[in-house]
Amino acid sequence: MPRSPRLFCFGLGYSARAFARDRRAAGWSVAGTAREAAAVARLRDTGVDAWVFDRDHPLPPGALDGTTHVLVSVPPDGQGGDGGGDPVLDLHGGDLAALADLAWVGYLSTTGVYGDTGGAVVDETAPLRPDVGRSQRRAAAEAAWLARVERDGLPVHVFRLAGIYGPGRSQLDAVRAGRARRIDRPGHCFSRIHVDDIAAVLAASVARPRPGAVYNVCDDEPVEPQQVTAFACNLLGVEPPPLVPFAEAARDMSPMARSFWADNRRVDNGLIKRELEVRLRYPDYRAGLRAVLAAEKAPEKVPGTF
Repeated sequence: MPRSPRLFCFGLGYSARAFARDRRAAGWSVAGTAREAAAVARLRDTGVDAWVFDRDHPLPPGALDGTTHVLVSVPPDGQGGDGGGDPVLDLHGGDLAALADLAWVGYLSTTGVYGDTGGAVVDETAPLRPDVGRSQRRAAAEAAWLARVERDGLPVHVFRLAGIYGPGRSQLDAVRAGRARRIDRPGHCFSRIHVDDIAAVLAASVARPRPGAVYNVCDDEPVEPQQVTAFACNLLGVEPPPLVPFAEAARDMSPMARSFWADNRRVDNGLIKRELEVRLRYPDYRAGLRAVLAAEKAPEKVPGTF
């Protein structure tokens, strides 16, 4: 393996940037993609080799040279060939298989692939019953990536992420912007995960690779969303919005919001603790939101692009 590991991120979005910062701090080089030329230019200004990538813009020859680790956060689009609707597999699956020093591939999926369990707990052995289109596409892409472990020897690991939050993307921002609502639907719970803990799980997997592994990535406490909003309001010293019955709130929800509320499940995170020995920095939303607020008060510590 080359002396300095090289991480290539297909899609340098919010979660991928957190992991890329972590790897840079460990001495790795980082390369990756964005959807727009302006974003690519900003990445290059920070010393990141970057290219525009989508199904209509494959990588140029040589872009993956020297890559030892790959993170995929580009969503599937349902098009293409045998890649489960995943543009990375369809366009560059063969290129990845040809990388002589490739040690690890991480695919970022979603706990949405489990569908609605009526509030029951799910671990990685639970059947996949996605009930909305985007989750169905994710499940198909997961299967296609995992099939490449046997077919091509790709060292694929799948990470099913719960709702992601962190600096610049939390309920604190929603409260400040006046977008926060407290919807009353007793017993309807969601799991979540701080972006820094996502990076920690990925780093732990890199240190203990197990191709074909699937991991739930969430904190220890699935709760009703209205509790998170109330706590965010308390941290900011503002009055929480009134509770609104779900039936009333659903009348003006967008299709995306309604699909979000269609699933009720509690996600088990025991495997990342047992196998990867992960100790979450933010095991619940209270610890996570306190940390986000503290980071905002020390802006030099708030993650930017890099």
